This record gives sequence, structure tokens and C-alpha cells, in this order.
Amino acid sequence: MSDDHGHKFVPAVQNATRIMRLLAAQGEPLGATQIARETGLNVSSAFNILRTLSHEGILSFNSEAKTYRIGMGLLEFAAPLLGANPADLLRPTLAAIAHEHRVTIALWHITGNERIVLIDRFTAPNIVQVVIARNSRLPVFAGAIGRCYAAMLGLDEAATRTGYDTVRWQREPGFDSYWQDVITARQTGVARDREQLFRGLQIVATLARDAADIPRIGMSSITIAGQHDENSLEKVADALTGAADQIERCVFGRNVADSTQKRK
Repeated sequence: MSDDHGHKFVPAVQNATRIMRLLAAQGEPLGATQIARETGLNVSSAFNILRTLSHEGILSFNSEAKTYRIGMGLLEFAAPLLGANPADLLRPTLAAIAHEHRVTIALWHITGNERIVLIDRFTAPNIVQVVIARNSRLPVFAGAIGRCYAAMLGLDEAATRTGYDTVRWQREPGFDSYWQDVITARQTGVARDREQLFRGLQIVATLARDAADIPRIGMSSITIAGQHDENSLEKVADALTGAADQIERCVFGRNVADSTQKRK
């Protein structure tokens, strides 16, 4: 198996990861046959991987019930991350997206008083870029992030209009257009701002929510208009969606099914 850059991956490692994600999501012991069925592996391969992970202490095996669950050995790998600043955990992923797609990625903290604060940014080398100062603040309903925010909170049209009216637009989209974008974002988890919040800038954004469904982190790709075609921006949107799912699972402990359902 290989990605778009020709790097080859090890199927056994990918299958082991698939098994561990299944067990982590289920939160209860499962037998080898059920694990094989739900991961799409044949029973023999699944059993060999399970036995190896159990031997290494990563999984725990109940010999009476013949079931497996996540084991204490996994803490050996997780311990360095416990108590870490969430922003530190996100940096490698967002930096990789910026470099791969040749964009600037902004990382925003969503405050409790409906503001977003820029806490970090990541830029590919050798591109014409927009410079945004850290700690810059905007209304939470601004731009592409604002559309996602209204969508993920499930706000009705009246509440969304109230939020929309708090934003100062350089080229106002009009509420009807903004509202249609919110409706679309409810299905996709992603929104666009086409030179409306700031003239000359194309913005693609998504959010990550915590286990209580509260939006906590915003991520936006900010590029100068004309630098990327629609296909390129769609790929950026897909990358940000994948990052948001990972953040929800690994940083905020959000259930995998919840994260997936949110973006359907």
C-alpha cells in the first residue's frame, strides 16, 4: 500500500492500529471473531495480531471469556502526552497540512464569550502568505469558522442572524448566503469564506468539539485568492476534516461515532 508520494506502509501495522481503534471506541471487551468481522480482517490474521499485542501488554486478554480489551501497556506510550498542552499536540499535524498543501493554517481557540483567538499558525516555505499576529481576536461568527460554529451548535436562523450582525465584513456576503453556508456546514463540517471577511483571502475552516459537543478549536486555511483552484481547496478541506476528527478523538476524548456522525 502506498500514499500519493509513493511511501509504502506495512499492512500488519495498519491492521493492528485498526484493531486498537476499534477496541478503544467500543470501550468493552470483544472476541477475536467479532474483532475480525468489524475490522474486515480474516480471523487468522486478526488472531495473530491480537496475540502479539497481548504478549506486548498493549491489549489485555481474558482467558475465560476469550476476549480482548485495551491493556495497561498502552499507557507506556501515552504517558508523555498526559498533561501536555493541547496546542503542542496539534502542531505536527497542522504543520504537515500546511507544508503538503502549500497553505497557511491558523489555529484558533474558541472562548466562552464568543470570540476566537489565534494561538498559532503554520506556513509552507517559499509561498506568498498572509501574516496574522498571534493573539488576534475576531467574533466567533466571523468568516468560515463562524459558519461552522453556527452549524455545529445547531443554531436556528434567528440566533445565527444575531451572531452574523456582530461581524464587520470587508465584503459582506449577505445573511441569506451566510445561512445557506451554515446549512451546508451541518452536513460537511467544513465551510468557506470567499474574500468576504477579508478582501483577497480565501478561507477554508472546520472546528473540533469536546466530549460535551462544545466547539473548542478552530482550524482555517488562509490563502491569497487565485493561489489555489477549487480542487486544491477541496483537498485542504479534507485534510482539515481529518485533523479535526483526530483532535476530537485523541485530545478531547470524543466518541469516534460522534465525530463521524457530525461530518455526515
